[in-house]
Amino acid sequence: MTPAIPLILLGLVDAACSGFRAYAGSDARIRKQRATTRAALRGLTVGAVLLLAPTLTAALLLLTTRDQARTYDTLTAGGLGYLLPLTVYATAVLLSLAAYFTLPFRASTLAMVIGLGPLTLLRPLAIAAACLGAVLNGGGGSALLVGTIAGVAVLCVEPAVHRRWYHHVQ
Repeated sequence: MTPAIPLILLGLVDAACSGFRAYAGSDARIRKQRATTRAALRGLTVGAVLLLAPTLTAALLLLTTRDQARTYDTLTAGGLGYLLPLTVYATAVLLSLAAYFTLPFRASTLAMVIGLGPLTLLRPLAIAAACLGAVLNGGGGSALLVGTIAGVAVLCVEPAVHRRWYHHVQ
């Protein structure tokens, strides 16, 4: 199994959430579903463009190596190691979101404060753990390179969306 598809999907979902986070709190309207959707689509678009960087890096590594099969196997092993910590992180986020959307108002607010807030702050640590997982799973330097570029790309989505569309709100 190649981990590329789940990693790309995970990165795109994270990008859409980053677009939402860039917009969150910048609009006092009560009904803002269209604006929220627009913000998520902006994050998704920026994320799709930024995630081309690790994709192109992996393609270049495969095209410039002498032993493509070995490099592919190394990148696959690194990708699986990268995917495991991110899956654990994504599961925690999904559980917090489920609590937020299903619990009564006060409990859902608590789920937001003790769940989603800290998890957002832990994103860089989750990516660092994913990079470590890529190396420990046998991905070596090439998987670490692709994973680091992917991590930087994902972490740059929210600031890029905020700077481009929501910079007027402090």
